[in-house]
Amino acid sequence: MTNCRHGYALYSMTNAADFNEVIAIRQRFNDDFTFIKAYKTGGQGTGNPIVDPLGSQGSIVLSHDGRFLFVVNAGSNSISSFKITSSGALILADEKPSGGFLPISLTTHRNLLYVANAGNGSSIASNVTGFHIDENGNLAEIIGSTKSLSSVNAKPTCIVINYNGKRIAVSEQNTNLISVFTVQPDGTLTDPILSNSSGPGPFGSVFLTNEILLVTEVGINALSSYKVNPDGTLSVISPSVLNFQSATCWVSLSENGRFAYTSNAGSHTITTYEVERNGRLRVSNVVYSTKNGSGAPIDSGVCSNTFYVLNGNEGSISVLRTDRDGRLILTQVIRDTHLPELGSQGMAILCLPNKFK
Repeated sequence: MTNCRHGYALYSMTNAADFNEVIAIRQRFNDDFTFIKAYKTGGQGTGNPIVDPLGSQGSIVLSHDGRFLFVVNAGSNSISSFKITSSGALILADEKPSGGFLPISLTTHRNLLYVANAGNGSSIASNVTGFHIDENGNLAEIIGSTKSLSSVNAKPTCIVINYNGKRIAVSEQNTNLISVFTVQPDGTLTDPILSNSSGPGPFGSVFLTNEILLVTEVGINALSSYKVNPDGTLSVISPSVLNFQSATCWVSLSENGRFAYTSNAGSHTITTYEVERNGRLRVSNVVYSTKNGSGAPIDSGVCSNTFYVLNGNEGSISVLRTDRDGRLILTQVIRDTHLPELGSQGMAILCLPNKFK
């Protein structure tokens, strides 16, 4: 388990149309949460005052070494990168065009960053584009890295890269397909290998291992697991394990990989799935994200033994402890987040071991 002796930093974004901002909050070990600052990204959000305005998972991500934070600016078709200080404060490092229209999801591995651009559904196609990250957080588009998805209107919802950085998976909600790309040594991508989703509406995803992928299905409120074969095709392990909730879109994984947590915004709940080493899934339990069941949980993350989730209809962040059996226990709800009640997006949690200068 991660030793976060100096607490945690939580990051989300306003997605405001005039100027997008990243909200930073610091958590100390007495569960005291302190607003750090709102940081302008240099770009614009969409400004849609709804739950889950981008229709995605992964709009804010951290570099694996915790030195950088990356965020999409869907209203201005750009990506921003921030340096992270030892206190969790941010310094804007760069802003670059995303290589497409409506960037909605990011994933990173070492010095590589990839974005899923949703397109406009007609004249501008959805795509995936890659970037190199230098030691100062500057971004440079990888020439030849842009790859189209299965159709102009694929509607990507989430992009994830596996632990060794060799495979990228993109959920396509409109086509009910999952596109798998192989990452070349220079950061460019092969054409996608397409596999059918086990159920309709593939949405959020996470790699359990280099070869096992978990994907939610908003069409039937389920979670499926897949084996990624050497040729990039997917073989279903556990098909569409229903949780009988509503709007199951987002998924995060416990640090030990034994449990997966889906956010079900329509039923205001979080579902815990037990995950076996071979990727088989089983529903364990369900809890509300807020005490009175008012919150609509969306983007989430896990750090140490704590689960954090953004409530997209309140602009609040719920904090839940995880026990040995993966059950979630609500400890508090952060109300004073400086996020809008409607329209915020993204969640990233950083351990602060005081190793950065």
